[in-house]
Formats: sequence, C-alpha cells, structure tokens
Amino acid sequence: MLTLHAADLVLPGDREPVPGGAVLVDGDRIAMIAAYEDVAAGHPSARVRRWPGVLTPGLVNRHGAALLERTYFPDDPFEVDELGTEPLTGAALAALGPSESRRGNSARRCTQKLLAHGVVAVTGPITTPAVRTAVQRAGLEVLPGGGVEGPSALDPFAGAKPSEAFLAPLAVGGPARFAVFAVPDEAALAAQGAGTCIATVVGGRLVHRRR
Repeated sequence: MLTLHAADLVLPGDREPVPGGAVLVDGDRIAMIAAYEDVAAGHPSARVRRWPGVLTPGLVNRHGAALLERTYFPDDPFEVDELGTEPLTGAALAALGPSESRRGNSARRCTQKLLAHGVVAVTGPITTPAVRTAVQRAGLEVLPGGGVEGPSALDPFAGAKPSEAFLAPLAVGGPARFAVFAVPDEAALAAQGAGTCIATVVGGRLVHRRR
C-alpha cells in the first residue's frame, strides 16, 4: 500500500529542502520525494498523512550503548516510589543491580523514548541479550563502533547540528526511515531539539506518533 507523508518542509539531507514536500512510501521503501502536488497527482490512490512541521531523515543516537546498557529507566508509575523518575547510572545503577530481565524492560522503555526523538539507529555494541531483543523489536539499527564522549542524551541534536545526526539522506529506493518535527525550519529544529518529534517511521511503519 502506498502512503504519502506530506510536510510543510522536507529536508532530504543531501540536497535543497522541498517546501510543501512529500515522501511517498511503498512498503518499506521510499518511492518518490517531491512537492506534494506532484506526488499526489501521480498517485491519487495513496493514503495521505499530513504532518505540520519538518520531515527529515531518521536520526542516529551515538550514546546508544550507554543509554541502553549502562542506564536504567524506572518503570513509571510502578517503580517511582522506590527509584524516582530520573534514569539511574553509575553507582546508583550498580547499587540497584538489575537482573537481565529488568535491564531488558528498561531498554524497551528507552527505545520508546528514542523513537519519540526521531531516532532510527544507535551505536553499539549491544551485548546483553535481553537488551538486543528490545532494540530489535523496536526496529532500531545498531551501528558498529563506539559512541561519542560526554554525558549521554536522548536528543541526538544535543551538541550537534541536525545534519550531523541524520542516519542517511532520504533517497528513492532507499529505506523508509524518517522523522517529523513540529518546527518551521532547520534553524528552529537545532534550537528546540529532537523533543519536538511528532512522528517516526521505520521500515515504512509509523512507530511513534505524538498523541
């Protein structure tokens, strides 16, 4: 089934932005990138999703291993009284000593937060089986190599320009992996961050949509 994702602005990642643009998805691949009118005219039977804001390539979080394996995200509301709401790292994580099952559940919560920031890939390695399972089920790609230095952040734009966080440019025939942010342009995206994400698509599927 063809799905047309229309946005106020499409940033392909390797060429000029497309105001009033659209990305046509066929299965798990991108079939067309152009002005909305051109895409709609050529594919009148496509399902249309209209998004307010900027559509970009999916993002890479280069703190993936740290967030997924060396951070514990408490289960809200069930663990809040015991652990609080903030992620646990370092000595606090060591004191908790979560089982592999709890680590897997934390990773599942983390993947949902990552998808809600437009993330479609993370840096590895991911060594804990339960964590790998959570990442695979979320559809996130694991890239080789270590992460970046500094505090771990869910927002891939923290300390980086938006273009530096794109996994790969949008391309016809390429994977349908992209995100939409409720901002008017790239400058606003850099200023307001990936927390403005309203939709994330992985493998052609809508895996996150802000309610």
